[in-house]
Amino acid sequence: MLNIAVIGYGYWGPNMVRNFNEFGGTCVKYVCDQDEKQLARVKALYPAVALTSNLDEVLNDPDIDAISIATPVSTHFEIALKALEAGKHVLVEKPITDSSEKAEKLIETAIKYGKVLMVDHTFPYTGAVRKIKELIEKGDLGDIYYYDSIRVNLGLFQRDVDVIWDLAVHDLSIIDYILPHQPIAVSATGMSHVEGQPENIAYLTLFFSNNTIVHINVNWLAPVKVRLTLIGGTKKMIVYDDLEQSEKVKVYDKGIVIRSDDQDSLNRVRIEYRTGDMVAPRLESREPLEVEAEHILSCVRNRTRPRADGEAGYRVTRILEAAQRSIQRSGAPVCLEGD
Repeated sequence: MLNIAVIGYGYWGPNMVRNFNEFGGTCVKYVCDQDEKQLARVKALYPAVALTSNLDEVLNDPDIDAISIATPVSTHFEIALKALEAGKHVLVEKPITDSSEKAEKLIETAIKYGKVLMVDHTFPYTGAVRKIKELIEKGDLGDIYYYDSIRVNLGLFQRDVDVIWDLAVHDLSIIDYILPHQPIAVSATGMSHVEGQPENIAYLTLFFSNNTIVHINVNWLAPVKVRLTLIGGTKKMIVYDDLEQSEKVKVYDKGIVIRSDDQDSLNRVRIEYRTGDMVAPRLESREPLEVEAEHILSCVRNRTRPRADGEAGYRVTRILEAAQRSIQRSGAPVCLEGD
């Protein structure tokens, strides 16, 4: 049995408590939060769970094997570092920290103490994203031309991060998981429409050495909620609608065919269109957090590397930092290679 303590019971914490409590092989022993009202909510739902506002009480308990952190981003590093140094395995809500330097420190500390460090990049545990990765790895899409995402809704405004760190991090974790290459540069523009608050709308473009291009539109001020991604390849294309209930992933046998009678003459190149069938593959329907909980248990028991490990969190954080710098430079591209 893996004894877990959940730190933070605000927006995401309740989901972690529920899944770890319901999944066989794990048990939530503590919930730690500074808000007494939140602790009262836990008591009403899970009377057997110990409640505390004292983090040290949790970290000093030798029965606790792992810590799940669901607190504001600015607090992730301090809590995760103390937990690793206390000999606990750590799962951190996305993004892993508010700087790549801090992420590196957590990775080094996890290695030093022989502990599993995992970031809660939920989407790589969804049936839809796992199927997309499978299709790309099998070569069904061919070479990837683009990944184009719209991730918008009205709110929820965050206090300590902008819309990129809140919403774009999902797409960045997806492309880190499904694409075989890392981006070499990022360009971003964004704007805040609330005085004194971080950007609430932003556009990111990621450039790759193999001519793949990624574009991400994130927005806290949209009148509707949209979670739509288009992925185009040389062979096939995907439409991924995360809000669709029955057919989240649709694979289209559509594309272009470039023909030329004379390879030395660009003027004689002809572009033709190919239109075939659409297929909606069967997806695993298990809740992603359930799959993630099972994965955590396996990694801790077998000391194996998590799908979304500290390195994945570091790579995503580097891109987020570069995007912030690009916004400050009015969209000027920021190099990621050797950065």
